[in-house]
Amino acid sequence: MRATSKTPGRDTTRRAANVIGLGLIGGSIALALTERGWLVSGDDDDPARVEQALARGLIATAGLDPDATITFVATPVPVLGDQVKRALADTTGLVTDVGSVKAAVVAAIDDPRFVGGHPMAGSELDGLDGADGSMFSGSVWVLTPASTTADTTFSAVAAVVAELGADVVAIPADRHDLTVAVISHVPHLAAATLMGLASERAEEHASLLRLAAGGFRDMTRIASGQPAIWLDICAQNRTAILSALDGLIEGLQGMRGVVESDDRDGLHRLLARARDARANLPTRGTHPGDLAEVRIPIPDRPGAAAEVFTLAAELGVNIASFEVVHSVEGERGIAVLLVDASKAEMYRGGLLARGYRPAVQRLS
Repeated sequence: MRATSKTPGRDTTRRAANVIGLGLIGGSIALALTERGWLVSGDDDDPARVEQALARGLIATAGLDPDATITFVATPVPVLGDQVKRALADTTGLVTDVGSVKAAVVAAIDDPRFVGGHPMAGSELDGLDGADGSMFSGSVWVLTPASTTADTTFSAVAAVVAELGADVVAIPADRHDLTVAVISHVPHLAAATLMGLASERAEEHASLLRLAAGGFRDMTRIASGQPAIWLDICAQNRTAILSALDGLIEGLQGMRGVVESDDRDGLHRLLARARDARANLPTRGTHPGDLAEVRIPIPDRPGAAAEVFTLAAELGVNIASFEVVHSVEGERGIAVLLVDASKAEMYRGGLLARGYRPAVQRLS
């Protein structure tokens, strides 16, 4: 469907974007872009949802703008591939998706204008009722470039994502799926299982759920998510999820063993190790005095720009901000990144090992 507007007189010279799929994430992307001055067109297989998005001002036009700078595909996982192909065929700009499983869609798309993506953000609310333009501020947004992804595509999509307030992390699609199985998919299944156990026991002891305090509520909060979404996720990422479930079950069996044997030292080691690991989780926000500027000339070879971000993710280097500037040396450009100063030299060493020529300067 071509874009049709309900707002005559809008300035169409502004930056334009498409959003396919106007659910919670798609609606939040549309709202975030609109709030930042983008002219957003939106499409959904539910006409009522499109009308709702228009009425609320999340989008300016219904349908797809063929000349949009970027198209975000935010449909359910099973139809992502088809909708990405549609966007590539019907528009001339860049295309990215927001699916929580990446390997299948990245393998299915062979186009330099596409880069896979996954914003690690969400809400307990459903659909457009939960749309929030600030949802991505301070969150991680994973990009999964393929060998066919053009550097210009990666850099441009990363810049739009950064404009929405998210921190860009680039990793291969298969590694993404293994990682989210551990940090997102299995935690949801574990929360659902624990909540189910409590519910069953509550049938025997009516007061049980009334005793549920903050810790239990924190652990099971994610079980309130929409079940239908998880049917697709578990089907698409089955192998990685099963592997992570096996690891969790093995860990629980080990925990059961030390409790059963009253191994106080062993239990203390397990709990202390978990406490230390939890304390070392990355925190959001870095003081300017703790940043270093890394300037990296991008060589003329496919995937070079994406590799800069992928290496940062591998080394655990947080990228606070970035931009790509024109080079006077005749190369394709220079990536300018702000990173944690404590890890700047390690990052520099990794870049040198891969043939880059970075320059590092600590910010005062």
